[in-house]
Amino acid sequence: MTLTYVYADQTAVLGPLATYAEPHAYDLCETHSERLSAPRGWDVLRLAQPAPPGPTNDDLLALADAVREAGRPAPVQRSLPEEETGRETTRRGHLRVLSTDH
Repeated sequence: MTLTYVYADQTAVLGPLATYAEPHAYDLCETHSERLSAPRGWDVLRLAQPAPPGPTNDDLLALADAVREAGRPAPVQRSLPEEETGRETTRRGHLRVLSTDH
């Protein structure tokens, strides 16, 4: 939260975290913003903190696509025998090692 003062009204204003620096604004952590008190005779005006934005439809669709893709079986790849390719192929998971000996 960001704390500012309105000296003319004897009011301390505690609002959402400022997006740019002000010379007379003070950023406070959650603990200190909850414990804030003002001098005697002053009022504390606490502005509501906006709710954090939730996931968008694009985020949810991207997540669903990623889950679908991860759940698809790996395509079967036909490998040519060593005699046809002239090199040995070793597979380990999604990695493939090709021999440079010809």
